[in-house]
Amino acid sequence: MDTSLPFPSGRQPVLARNIVATSQPLAAQAGAAAFARGGNAIDAALAAAITLTVVEPVMNGIGGDLFALVWEGGKLSGLNGSGRSPMRWDAKRFEQMKDMPLRGWDSVTVPGQVAGWVSLSERYGQLPFEDLFTDAIRHARDGFPVSPVISRQWGEQAALLHACPGFDAFMPRGRAPAAGEVWRFADQGNTLEEIARTRGESFYRGALADAMCRHAGKHGGVLSRADLEQHRSEWVEPINVEFQGHRVWEIPPNGQGIAALIALGLLEHLPYAETAVGSAERMHLEIEAMQLAFADLHAHVADPLHMKWTAEQLLEPAHLRERARAIDLHRALAHAPSKLPGGGTVYICTADKQGRMVSYIQSNYRGFGSGVVVPGTGISLHNRGSGFVTTPGHVNQVAGGKRPLHSIIPAFLTQGADPVMAFGVMGGNMQAQGHVQMVLRHVVEGLNPQACSDAPRWRINDAGTLTLEPGVPQEVVQGLQAMGHRPERQAPGNLLFGSAQLVQRLASDAGDIVYAAGSDHRRDGQAVGC
Repeated sequence: MDTSLPFPSGRQPVLARNIVATSQPLAAQAGAAAFARGGNAIDAALAAAITLTVVEPVMNGIGGDLFALVWEGGKLSGLNGSGRSPMRWDAKRFEQMKDMPLRGWDSVTVPGQVAGWVSLSERYGQLPFEDLFTDAIRHARDGFPVSPVISRQWGEQAALLHACPGFDAFMPRGRAPAAGEVWRFADQGNTLEEIARTRGESFYRGALADAMCRHAGKHGGVLSRADLEQHRSEWVEPINVEFQGHRVWEIPPNGQGIAALIALGLLEHLPYAETAVGSAERMHLEIEAMQLAFADLHAHVADPLHMKWTAEQLLEPAHLRERARAIDLHRALAHAPSKLPGGGTVYICTADKQGRMVSYIQSNYRGFGSGVVVPGTGISLHNRGSGFVTTPGHVNQVAGGKRPLHSIIPAFLTQGADPVMAFGVMGGNMQAQGHVQMVLRHVVEGLNPQACSDAPRWRINDAGTLTLEPGVPQEVVQGLQAMGHRPERQAPGNLLFGSAQLVQRLASDAGDIVYAAGSDHRRDGQAVGC
């Protein structure tokens, strides 16, 4: 491993036999504590994830969704822990709306995260399920000092969500907590204890389910006990593309991970290796490939039961080769979708000395999500319903019992039969393009996990505007402008470029299994080895 850090960084890669990396130190330490109690990589990921619902509520909560990739026994498996829309949702309910609601009960789909915790623990965990909640419950009841980053995000979101039903639970003094202020939320601790004791049954078939449905009925929502009772996690086969002698893996639709694979597949058919590291010419090809991938994502990807073409068709090498011809090597273009034949999130990666590796992500979507909080429970509910569209006939048109196009995606890298890296970049539509940039930095440029994270990023935002981090050199900005791009450089400290966590398995002549991890300096993240 190259240990150099070519970009400004206050961090070194962390090396250990057992490791956990995530976006909040208390959560990373909860994962390390699970290792210390005899847990494995899956237990560590779950302990960290459950703790994140308490210590980083601006990015996730109990009422969200999850996806995971698990390397175990020489095989990669995927879990789709996303929920479906209430059965009573139909096109007529939203026909007068140009776009789906961003807040309130009409943005809430069934939360699949709690069921996902149970599924992962039952299939792979070594520790008792209740043991995974120890640190989360302690932090909820005893409290923890809020960091400056989280305080700022909390304040920005509270200004938008303060009127949402139940959100006052996160503003008990009429405001967001200040940096350094101790936040306690006993209701959330009690709910986590109930979930732990009942192995999630209360959330879908008991008292917590009843509380959610009562709150929905009081505020015009139609989420029902039947919707909750019918939810199941789904084990899925990950999808992949070959790139530079490696395979890059993602969860299949309804996730957006396929966009990262499309972009990398396009770059395989372009003279990417002939461009200079860090050059405008190289960044141009990355951006154009991502633009094409996003065009296809938003036109063709949805709940796979409703897609007209499969993920395999979208990733077929001959199709990608032909699609790559739409990219001008020297000029920015507007890209339409191909015509085929016939936001807030937290990410965690863990690894253990037996060789297991986990790439895991959970989210309430846009910060606190819908803004809806179930009274007396601390359950903040996501707004995944806003991932649907209202366009008649679109594959992602809103309907009852349907999964929306989903932004949260874990990723994994292999070479031959060997695992190489578990990684992810949280942050709305930054995720797929962040995955592309992590793969390029590691596979093509040979950077270690921390350097991959530290490198300045580009992002195509939701409006289609190209944005750049301050660290992108001025000559690169000028080169992009000369090719027809209109980049906007963001101010220092901007949080729109996501947060990466990466764990790489290192080769060892002695047969030891050792890992190197990187954690993003853009957030409060921490990699902990033990």
